Amino acid sequence: MVLLHTPPGELGSPAADFALPGVSGSIHTLADYQQAPAMVVVFWCNHCPYVQALEQRVIDLAKEMNTLGVRFIAVSSNDTKSYPEDSFPNMKKRAKEKKYTFDYLFDEKQTMARAYGAVCTPDFFVYDQERKLRYRGRLDDSPRNPAGVRKQELKEAILAVLNGRPVPTPQNPSMGCSLKWLGEPKN
Repeated sequence: MVLLHTPPGELGSPAADFALPGVSGSIHTLADYQQAPAMVVVFWCNHCPYVQALEQRVIDLAKEMNTLGVRFIAVSSNDTKSYPEDSFPNMKKRAKEKKYTFDYLFDEKQTMARAYGAVCTPDFFVYDQERKLRYRGRLDDSPRNPAGVRKQELKEAILAVLNGRPVPTPQNPSMGCSLKWLGEPKN
Protein backbone atom coordinates (compact mmCIF):
# COMPACT_ATOMS: atom_id res chain seq x y z
CA MET A 1 0.00 0.00 0.00
CA VAL A 2 1.41 3.36 -1.06
CA LEU A 3 0.27 6.36 1.01
CA LEU A 4 -0.45 9.44 -1.08
CA HIS A 5 -1.72 12.94 -0.39
CA THR A 6 -3.98 14.72 -2.84
CA PRO A 7 -2.63 17.71 -4.74
CA PRO A 8 -4.40 21.07 -4.40
CA GLY A 9 -7.57 21.36 -6.44
CA GLU A 10 -7.89 23.69 -9.41
CA LEU A 11 -10.65 25.72 -7.78
CA GLY A 12 -13.25 26.92 -10.25
CA SER A 13 -12.57 24.12 -12.74
CA PRO A 14 -15.70 22.40 -14.10
CA ALA A 15 -16.78 18.88 -13.20
CA ALA A 16 -16.03 16.48 -16.04
CA ASP A 17 -18.95 14.58 -17.51
CA PHE A 18 -19.19 10.84 -16.97
CA ALA A 19 -21.44 7.88 -17.76
CA LEU A 20 -20.81 5.04 -15.32
CA PRO A 21 -22.77 2.09 -13.98
CA GLY A 22 -23.86 2.28 -10.38
CA VAL A 23 -24.51 -0.49 -7.91
CA SER A 24 -28.21 0.41 -8.26
CA GLY A 25 -28.18 -1.02 -11.79
CA SER A 26 -28.47 2.36 -13.55
CA ILE A 27 -26.00 4.32 -15.65
CA HIS A 28 -25.24 7.66 -13.97
CA THR A 29 -24.16 10.87 -15.69
CA LEU A 30 -23.25 14.34 -14.51
CA ALA A 31 -26.66 15.57 -15.72
CA ASP A 32 -28.39 13.29 -13.22
CA TYR A 33 -27.17 15.59 -10.44
CA GLN A 34 -27.97 18.96 -12.05
CA GLN A 35 -30.69 19.85 -9.53
CA ALA A 36 -28.45 19.38 -6.49
CA PRO A 37 -27.19 22.63 -4.92
CA ALA A 38 -23.85 20.89 -4.29
CA MET A 39 -22.27 17.64 -5.39
CA VAL A 40 -19.57 15.68 -3.59
CA VAL A 41 -17.47 13.23 -5.58
CA VAL A 42 -15.24 10.88 -3.65
CA PHE A 43 -12.90 8.35 -5.20
CA TRP A 44 -13.35 5.29 -3.02
CA CYS A 45 -12.84 1.56 -2.90
CA ASN A 46 -13.68 -1.43 -0.75
CA HIS A 47 -10.23 -2.59 0.31
CA CYS A 48 -8.49 0.64 1.38
CA PRO A 49 -7.96 0.89 5.16
CA TYR A 50 -8.17 4.71 4.92
CA VAL A 51 -11.62 4.46 3.32
CA GLN A 52 -12.69 1.85 5.85
CA ALA A 53 -11.56 4.08 8.73
CA LEU A 54 -13.86 6.92 7.69
CA GLU A 55 -16.58 4.99 5.87
CA GLN A 56 -19.25 5.36 8.56
CA ARG A 57 -18.50 9.08 8.94
CA VAL A 58 -19.03 9.57 5.20
CA ILE A 59 -22.25 7.53 5.29
CA ASP A 60 -23.52 9.68 8.16
CA LEU A 61 -22.48 12.96 6.50
CA ALA A 62 -24.09 11.93 3.21
CA LYS A 63 -27.37 11.20 5.04
CA GLU A 64 -27.24 14.56 6.82
CA MET A 65 -26.38 16.54 3.68
CA ASN A 66 -29.01 14.69 1.64
CA THR A 67 -31.66 16.50 3.69
CA LEU A 68 -30.22 19.73 2.20
CA GLY A 69 -30.29 18.35 -1.35
CA VAL A 70 -26.55 17.64 -1.57
CA ARG A 71 -25.66 14.57 -3.62
CA PHE A 72 -22.72 12.32 -2.78
CA ILE A 73 -21.17 10.08 -5.43
CA ALA A 74 -18.56 7.47 -4.56
CA VAL A 75 -16.48 6.20 -7.48
CA SER A 76 -14.35 3.07 -7.50
CA SER A 77 -11.68 3.24 -10.20
CA ASN A 78 -9.21 0.59 -9.05
CA ASP A 79 -7.82 -2.18 -11.25
CA THR A 80 -10.04 -5.10 -10.25
CA LYS A 81 -7.81 -7.75 -11.79
CA SER A 82 -5.14 -6.94 -9.23
CA TYR A 83 -7.63 -5.97 -6.49
CA PRO A 84 -10.67 -8.28 -6.88
CA GLU A 85 -12.16 -7.05 -3.60
CA ASP A 86 -12.93 -3.81 -5.51
CA SER A 87 -14.87 -5.61 -8.27
CA PHE A 88 -18.36 -4.48 -9.27
CA PRO A 89 -20.05 -7.48 -7.58
CA ASN A 90 -18.11 -6.73 -4.39
CA MET A 91 -19.04 -3.04 -4.66
CA LYS A 92 -22.72 -4.05 -4.77
CA LYS A 93 -22.24 -6.29 -1.75
CA ARG A 94 -20.44 -3.57 0.24
CA ALA A 95 -23.04 -0.91 -0.57
CA LYS A 96 -25.83 -3.22 0.56
CA GLU A 97 -24.05 -4.35 3.74
CA LYS A 98 -23.16 -0.79 4.77
CA LYS A 99 -26.50 0.67 3.59
CA TYR A 100 -24.96 3.35 1.39
CA THR A 101 -27.37 6.23 0.81
CA PHE A 102 -25.24 7.61 -2.01
CA ASP A 103 -24.53 6.41 -5.53
CA TYR A 104 -21.56 4.07 -5.83
CA LEU A 105 -20.21 4.05 -9.39
CA PHE A 106 -17.81 1.70 -11.15
CA ASP A 107 -15.12 3.41 -13.25
CA GLU A 108 -13.78 0.23 -14.84
CA LYS A 109 -11.75 2.00 -17.54
CA GLN A 110 -10.57 4.71 -15.10
CA THR A 111 -11.82 7.51 -17.37
CA MET A 112 -13.47 9.45 -14.55
CA ALA A 113 -10.44 9.09 -12.27
CA ARG A 114 -8.21 10.50 -15.01
CA ALA A 115 -10.64 13.32 -15.89
CA TYR A 116 -10.85 14.41 -12.25
CA GLY A 117 -7.16 13.91 -11.51
CA ALA A 118 -7.86 11.45 -8.69
CA VAL A 119 -4.76 10.04 -7.02
CA CYS A 120 -5.86 8.14 -3.94
CA THR A 121 -8.72 6.66 -1.96
CA PRO A 122 -10.36 8.59 -0.50
CA ASP A 123 -10.10 11.70 -2.67
CA PHE A 124 -12.87 14.29 -2.04
CA PHE A 125 -14.16 16.96 -4.46
CA VAL A 126 -17.00 19.43 -3.75
CA TYR A 127 -18.77 21.19 -6.63
CA ASP A 128 -21.23 24.05 -6.41
CA GLN A 129 -24.58 24.32 -8.28
CA GLU A 130 -22.75 25.38 -11.46
CA ARG A 131 -20.49 22.34 -11.01
CA LYS A 132 -17.37 24.37 -10.39
CA LEU A 133 -14.81 22.89 -8.02
CA ARG A 134 -14.85 24.66 -4.66
CA TYR A 135 -13.06 22.14 -2.43
CA ARG A 136 -10.57 19.33 -2.75
CA GLY A 137 -9.34 18.02 0.54
CA ARG A 138 -9.87 15.70 3.41
CA LEU A 139 -12.97 14.64 5.32
CA ASP A 140 -11.71 15.91 8.65
CA ASP A 141 -8.63 16.39 10.78
CA SER A 142 -8.49 12.80 12.08
CA PRO A 143 -8.66 10.43 9.10
CA ARG A 144 -7.97 7.20 10.99
CA ASN A 145 -9.53 7.95 14.40
CA PRO A 146 -13.15 9.17 14.65
CA ALA A 147 -12.70 10.03 18.33
CA GLY A 148 -9.97 12.52 17.44
CA VAL A 149 -12.06 14.66 15.07
CA ARG A 150 -11.96 18.35 15.98
CA LYS A 151 -12.64 19.92 12.58
CA GLN A 152 -15.06 18.56 9.97
CA GLU A 153 -13.49 20.16 6.91
CA LEU A 154 -15.61 18.50 4.21
CA LYS A 155 -18.82 19.40 6.02
CA GLU A 156 -17.63 22.99 6.49
CA ALA A 157 -16.85 23.21 2.76
CA ILE A 158 -20.27 21.86 1.78
CA LEU A 159 -22.07 24.29 4.10
CA ALA A 160 -20.02 27.20 2.74
CA VAL A 161 -20.99 26.24 -0.82
CA LEU A 162 -24.66 25.93 0.15
CA ASN A 163 -24.58 29.36 1.77
CA GLY A 164 -22.73 31.06 -1.09
CA ARG A 165 -19.66 31.72 1.04
CA PRO A 166 -16.02 31.07 0.19
CA VAL A 167 -14.83 27.66 1.33
CA PRO A 168 -12.55 27.93 4.37
CA THR A 169 -8.83 27.74 3.73
CA PRO A 170 -6.41 26.15 3.82
CA GLN A 171 -7.79 23.10 2.09
CA ASN A 172 -5.80 20.28 3.63
CA PRO A 173 -5.04 17.30 1.38
CA SER A 174 -6.76 13.98 1.78
CA MET A 175 -4.52 10.99 2.29
CA GLY A 176 -5.00 7.37 1.44
CA CYS A 177 -4.00 4.42 -0.68
CA SER A 178 -2.78 5.16 -4.17
CA LEU A 179 -5.29 4.60 -6.92
CA LYS A 180 -4.59 1.21 -8.50
CA TRP A 181 -4.06 1.96 -12.19
CA LEU A 182 -4.70 -0.65 -14.87
CA GLY A 183 -1.55 -2.56 -15.72
CA GLU A 184 0.36 -1.26 -12.69
CA PRO A 185 2.12 -3.90 -10.57
CA LYS A 186 0.32 -4.78 -7.33
CA ASN A 187 1.82 -3.04 -4.27
